[in-house]
Amino acid sequence: MPASVLDYFAAEKNEAALFMAIGVAAIGLSIYLYLSENAYRTIAFPLVAIAVIQLVVGGSVFFRTDDQVDALAQEYEASVAAYTEAEIARMEPVMKNFQIYKSIEIVLLLSGIILSFLFRHNMTWYAISIGLIAQSAIMLVLDLFAERRGDLYLEFLRQLSSGVSGA
Repeated sequence: MPASVLDYFAAEKNEAALFMAIGVAAIGLSIYLYLSENAYRTIAFPLVAIAVIQLVVGGSVFFRTDDQVDALAQEYEASVAAYTEAEIARMEPVMKNFQIYKSIEIVLLLSGIILSFLFRHNMTWYAISIGLIAQSAIMLVLDLFAERRGDLYLEFLRQLSSGVSGA
């Protein structure tokens, strides 16, 4: 299997670990702030809500990647053409989904920004808006990195496929 493929999946697994670490940190911070009755305690609501997504998505990617790479390596060894066909078919919807994720993250980020202006004198909503801004921005940035990696991987697959079909 080409090193670029292994690098792609290693980066995916590393980012998944980062997702999980951020999720755990967000939950830890939320517990601390909520129990301390800090003025920003309601930041816990958006932090935890998005942390659950980070833990679920990050965990599923992290824990399936090694088996996925092993299966793909076997498929690649058996037939490069079958490998590229299957991976292109898998990656195209993944890449379309990034448009949905980015849209949701941008809406959440803008909602947080708007709430922070509208409710700057209401500590409950202000803290919620800050949590929403922080988590949405983090998710957006990480998904932009993942989308770029996916674009490069899909381009590699298409080039490999055209090379195999042209051979």
